Amino acid sequence: MLTLRLLVFALSALVSAAAADWPRFRGPNGSGVAEAHGLPVDLGSSENLVWRTALPAGHSSPVIAGNRIFLTAAEGGERADAGREKVVDDGGRLYTIAIDRSNGEIVWKTEAPRPRMERYQPANSSASPSPVTDGDNVYVFFGDFGLISYRPDGSERWRLPLGPFNNVNGHGSSPILAGSRLILVCDSDTDAYLLAVDKDTGEISWRADRPETTRSYVTPALYESAEGPAEIIVPSAYFLASYSAETGEKLWWVQGGGWQPKSTPVIHGDMIYANSWEGGAGRPAEELPLFEDVLAKADADGDGKISESELKQVEPRRRFYLVDLDHDKLVDSRDWEFYRERQTARSSLMAVKHGGLGNLSGAGNVAWSLEKFLPNVPSPLIYDGVLYLVKDGGILTSLDPATGDVLKQGRLRDALDTYYASPVGADGKIYMISLAGKASVLKAAGEWEILASHDFGEEVNATPAIADDRIYIRTRAALYCFADGFGD
Repeated sequence: MLTLRLLVFALSALVSAAAADWPRFRGPNGSGVAEAHGLPVDLGSSENLVWRTALPAGHSSPVIAGNRIFLTAAEGGERADAGREKVVDDGGRLYTIAIDRSNGEIVWKTEAPRPRMERYQPANSSASPSPVTDGDNVYVFFGDFGLISYRPDGSERWRLPLGPFNNVNGHGSSPILAGSRLILVCDSDTDAYLLAVDKDTGEISWRADRPETTRSYVTPALYESAEGPAEIIVPSAYFLASYSAETGEKLWWVQGGGWQPKSTPVIHGDMIYANSWEGGAGRPAEELPLFEDVLAKADADGDGKISESELKQVEPRRRFYLVDLDHDKLVDSRDWEFYRERQTARSSLMAVKHGGLGNLSGAGNVAWSLEKFLPNVPSPLIYDGVLYLVKDGGILTSLDPATGDVLKQGRLRDALDTYYASPVGADGKIYMISLAGKASVLKAAGEWEILASHDFGEEVNATPAIADDRIYIRTRAALYCFADGFGD
């Protein structure tokens, strides 16, 4: 009997420890929600600051397991997009960093290989994807190399070179774990695919090619139920799709959404919420001619493709580099059809009920959709029965997740800014941080209230992490740990 009680105690401790972790981008299954108590309201009070650790720059968000915090960084230089074709060497080095959760000390800092310097836009970073951890080991992805796994002491377990990728804005997709497999979305304007890797060996388990999509920056989520195997939910350019975590088979899809999605889907019961916003997608739809019609007018040399000079003769308003997805200086049928679809696509937040196989676009699975008030980068948050969206300009909207009805909309008065970090919720509070580092702490409710604001005075791209009654916030220069009344 004593042995049984000890076993029950040990299992309870393991469950408690797992619940206190934040193992991937945006926490458990990307929900942004944690079990925590007594989180601080005032992030500007020295009494609530546990520690601050200076870090090199990087956009990746912290992940947490046991007594370790993991993140990535680029040190020694920054590079921005210098034009349509040119890539500027930033001279930077890529690192994975492990931090002691109790005191903020850097435990190890390991450099990753960097065989190339891929282009990215100024708003991005060469260290944007967040790590994922299985509780012991950590897994990271760099667009300039591929996947690497490290042991708890920072020694390398395996590496898997990937790429190069055709993504003009750089990467943003973070790896996740699905049982024994590491999953990564590798969406590009050409050769897009979904990848599964054995987490212990680094060997490829399967690869699902996705020729029907182009660039994205999404981190997927898992749909798990007792009725069937786990599904990988992937927002894509113009559609939402599900893939078998075991085989990579495409199971079902729903048409809708904009180009180059960035937000992580949120799974809530049997509902899936997927946000996809793109600038200009709300304008009146523009019907473009079919490729065959353009070809008949513009293909002067008869090669079956359209050069930049030929395109200008019939479509002078088109920016050629936006149409030429494979950058071969010619527009073919695939390039043009994706461009046509982009002109008619609509940004949307879709609430999709799980169930069915194949094309579910007309099957009644979309419970509701919304085309206004949508975030660009931040993911939706569902916390205590309310759905929250934060849009650039500091516009916060709360909705009923069952109907899509707006409960309240207003501006975060001290944070009228751009937002890249996603909101997170715990302890009856919502935390939101703008790009300029202006944080808003809210009372979680349909009729939300602003409890406190704080200006970090530093750029913030990373989503906060919450674990063990503490919140961790990464700015451009440091990682902060806050706990309520720590200095009392």
